Amino acid sequence: MFRVDEKTAIQALDRKDRMLPLSPGRAESHGFEYKRNGTLSLFAALNTATGEVLGKTAPRHTSEQFVAFLTDIVAGQPEQREIHVICDNVSSHKTRRVADFLAAHRNVQMHSTPTYPSWLNQVENWFSRIQRDVISRGIFTSVRDLGRKLMRYIREHNKDPKPIKWKYNDPSQRIHQMQIH
Repeated sequence: MFRVDEKTAIQALDRKDRMLPLSPGRAESHGFEYKRNGTLSLFAALNTATGEVLGKTAPRHTSEQFVAFLTDIVAGQPEQREIHVICDNVSSHKTRRVADFLAAHRNVQMHSTPTYPSWLNQVENWFSRIQRDVISRGIFTSVRDLGRKLMRYIREHNKDPKPIKWKYNDPSQRIHQMQIH
């Protein structure tokens, strides 16, 4: 099972000042001046069984790019393996191009999470990690540099992937059943 989503419009910011480290009485910070070098979208598929992440960057997130990413997922799996893709309800997932892909790949089933609880899609948890570890602190001289650093992070993550295990401190707050549409 793959949890799939896109992190769109990631800015390749080339910061003028270096990061100022955390010190007693002062939070970590960086200068406010930067140069924008464009944006990039990151498609990611989290394999819920292994914790491995498949990723691909694209200039924009379109239905065509989404289908190309689904094609990559299918190509990496044994032929005719049943593949479940869980994703959100964004319009690029509901186009004729996606429907045609699904018709041609009967072993792929797409399930959509409800409209607002993005936290149900475990890849969002992984996106928060890449945001914290790479994007927020990053200095990117170009869109290409941003893409290289994102893919390097994915490769490093996949050297020792672990499934995401959700934990609840208060069992009364658990969701007992989730309907996947």
